[in-house]
Amino acid sequence: MENLKLLALSGSLRKTSYNTAAITALKILAPEYIKITIGEIDKLPLFNPDREDENIPALKTLKSSLNEASGLIIASPEYAHGISGPLKNALDWLVSGAEFPYKPIMLINTSPRASHAQTALKEVLTTMSGNIINESYVSVTLLSSNLDSSGIIANPIIANALKTGLNHFYDAIEHQKSDI
Repeated sequence: MENLKLLALSGSLRKTSYNTAAITALKILAPEYIKITIGEIDKLPLFNPDREDENIPALKTLKSSLNEASGLIIASPEYAHGISGPLKNALDWLVSGAEFPYKPIMLINTSPRASHAQTALKEVLTTMSGNIINESYVSVTLLSSNLDSSGIIANPIIANALKTGLNHFYDAIEHQKSDI
């Protein structure tokens, strides 16, 4: 199997975020030929197009990580029926760059009742020319579970859902590469 680099972003800045726990667990569960880097969005300033030509280290790191990745994994909460502010801010910073268009995207939803944000997120990602891989979509109930990444890994149902989604994502990326 060919090695694959992926970038994962959590739309939550909470220390005990279920979304961050899910992508951390996924990183640990990933087979050795899949390397997942967890990106940081907490140091990005508020998006301002006037600042796009500035040297912003957090943005430079995010864009570089995305450019090196064959795919993007996003796990984000729903806030007031919408995309989390930090994630939307990160996406706004990426909208005009060459790193994002046509990038395969895997979505993880840690609260299945959070359907509004998932719909909005899909709309934004599609508008940005992202390639959402629907077969890799993972929806697991972590809300109020008190599970951290270790607890997620120890839960066979949740761990299997994450691994299955990642396998579908890998297959879709490999299939896309063979079509080029």
